[in-house]
Amino acid sequence: MQRPQLGLIGYGAFGRLTAQHLSQWFEVRAFDPQLAADDDYVTAVSLEDAAACLVVILAVPVGVLEQTLTEIAPMLSHGTLVLDVGSVKVKPAEAMQRLLPDHVRIVGTHPLFGPQSAKNGLVGLRIAICEVRGAKDARRTAAWCRKVLGLKVFNVTPEDHDREAATVQGLTHLIAKVLLNMEPLPTRMTTASFERVMQGVDMVRHDSPAVYQAIERDNPFAAGVRERFFALFDKARGELDG
Repeated sequence: MQRPQLGLIGYGAFGRLTAQHLSQWFEVRAFDPQLAADDDYVTAVSLEDAAACLVVILAVPVGVLEQTLTEIAPMLSHGTLVLDVGSVKVKPAEAMQRLLPDHVRIVGTHPLFGPQSAKNGLVGLRIAICEVRGAKDARRTAAWCRKVLGLKVFNVTPEDHDREAATVQGLTHLIAKVLLNMEPLPTRMTTASFERVMQGVDMVRHDSPAVYQAIERDNPFAAGVRERFFALFDKARGELDG
């Protein structure tokens, strides 16, 4: 049977991961300025051709999301389902609601994994699904991710997502950034706890600067979590100095 077409806008590391796992069910038509030709997972097309599909996934950095939405808004067909896969949800949800025409459906998603954690498959990994424009589409998206991809699904509001992600992702990436700047670190006489910390660092080591910026700057709750962390760090340092 002919696979339905899916438009993928953005073909960085996560865009490629998306295509790798969805190409079994969809003919993935991808647009990215750096994508010069077809590969094993996608057909390279123009932005207009990608936006013309009835399912469109936005895998672009949060920093260029509004520009992308403005460009594709007049290209989207009636009833198109638009999904984003960004690391934050409040800002993208508001932008999609504001900039996309009323005749398209919108669901916010955040796959809580990346190329490193998904290298052995998706089954059992986690994804957050946020209702943006219509509860039915959010429920259907969640059901498909659960039944077809084997993902563990969390249905949350954009605000609840960002509130938790500010700690879960914000602190992880902040601590990883500090430890990466301290390299080279010991690799001989290590403990199991240190090795687990470094495993966490390695899982985000190759994330782009745009991902780090989105997690730390575009999440409205991240600054508060950082301030609390720094305050507790200063308290701990004061106790040691004392």
